[in-house]
Amino acid sequence: MSKYFLFFLVNLPIFLFAQGYRIEVELPGQENKDVTLAYYFLDKIYAADTVSLDDKGMGVFEGDTLLSQGLYKILIDKDHHFDFILGADQQFKLFNATSDAKEMKIEGSTETKAFVDYIVFLDGIKKQGQQLAEEMKSANDEQKKEMQLEIDRLTAEMKAYWEKVGEELPGSFLYRFLVANEVPQLNIGTLPEEIQKNDTLLLNARFQYQKKHYWDNFDYTDERFLYTPLYKPKLETWFKNVLFPAYDSVKPYVYEFLDNVEDNPRIFQFATSFFLNSSLQSNIMGMDALFVDLANDYYRTGKAFWVNQETMKKIQENVIFIKDNLIGNTAPDLLLETIDGEFVDLHQVDAELTVILIYEPNCGHCKTFVPPFYKDVYEQYKNKGLEVFAIYSMDKKDEWEEFLNEHNLHDWINVWDPNNESRFKILYDARTTPAVYVLDHDKKIIAKKLDLEQMKKLIAERLY
Repeated sequence: MSKYFLFFLVNLPIFLFAQGYRIEVELPGQENKDVTLAYYFLDKIYAADTVSLDDKGMGVFEGDTLLSQGLYKILIDKDHHFDFILGADQQFKLFNATSDAKEMKIEGSTETKAFVDYIVFLDGIKKQGQQLAEEMKSANDEQKKEMQLEIDRLTAEMKAYWEKVGEELPGSFLYRFLVANEVPQLNIGTLPEEIQKNDTLLLNARFQYQKKHYWDNFDYTDERFLYTPLYKPKLETWFKNVLFPAYDSVKPYVYEFLDNVEDNPRIFQFATSFFLNSSLQSNIMGMDALFVDLANDYYRTGKAFWVNQETMKKIQENVIFIKDNLIGNTAPDLLLETIDGEFVDLHQVDAELTVILIYEPNCGHCKTFVPPFYKDVYEQYKNKGLEVFAIYSMDKKDEWEEFLNEHNLHDWINVWDPNNESRFKILYDARTTPAVYVLDHDKKIIAKKLDLEQMKKLIAERLY
């Protein structure tokens, strides 16, 4: 449990309850040292209390109110620290002559003592498992089967231990903590034979089962999990890997999650912020639509009580630049001037695929994208239904003409808007260039923000 190291400590207020805590520590060998009682909160660690040990290595952490239950740490220094579960009973004694959690002796808290007992038990299980794994490297097939059965027995023994803790300490956080990352596995023997024999159907069955049962053993409405390193990676895995990677599929689950935690302000704040940031930063095309939804439904409505004015301004700015160019939307029409002084209407471009390409000649990425795209993609597909609406984003005509002549970019539609009258930089989020959007025949946006290889693949698939 002590693999999570302390990178920094901040004295933050920890929301507490009535009563008080008193943790007497005896740490032989650490006489006259300052020792910190720290707690996990998501992926960071914070200081809850500090005590100066006496010349016998003894000290007392105490306060008038209970600490939040969760995973805590006794920090001696950056190389010497150990973890323990802090449950409902926060009046106990802790003895440890080392910085190994297995060596702790607890008097007064059944739950904290049970945590130490589990660490000792788990250490034995791990050693047996490691030995079996090493032996399997040189074992024959028959021996491997026997060893796998033994590994399965160890797993069953560990789960039986969890259930024993649950029976002996019903309702304890320790039990919830032990089973939290256990995701039930589909028993394929329960499936119809036609699914078992079809790899595609079997994969889908496993995917659907995992999605349905992912949270079975992890109560994400339990605030105590915030005070562990478990909550954030569990949520990240669910959002990025368990849910089907598409906006329409993800949104209902995200909104259901937020509905379920809205009554708990701390979880609601973390989860809403997490989903907002993750949707904006997602590599999944179209997930920015979730960002716009969350911004409109939770932030701009005032539900996000924690947001300051500066952050709200940034969120609103992102919404303005994203809302008009979402996947599936009809692309905003543009009427822009060519280099010869004529005007071209985007929606009047007759092509199976129209690529909107916004660039500036001195942009490093533009230099490595625009000429190769013209040569390797446009010239190959210009007679097969591809047109490019290439927008020079600056206002220096000489610079633009020089770039077009240097790379011979004259066959596609070259346009500009030197006075920014069309608002194309906002409508198509040209804060970074090159900005790329792919439109179908009806001018619906079907893809955006693709790199050169992705563009090659998409257009080849669409115009084969």
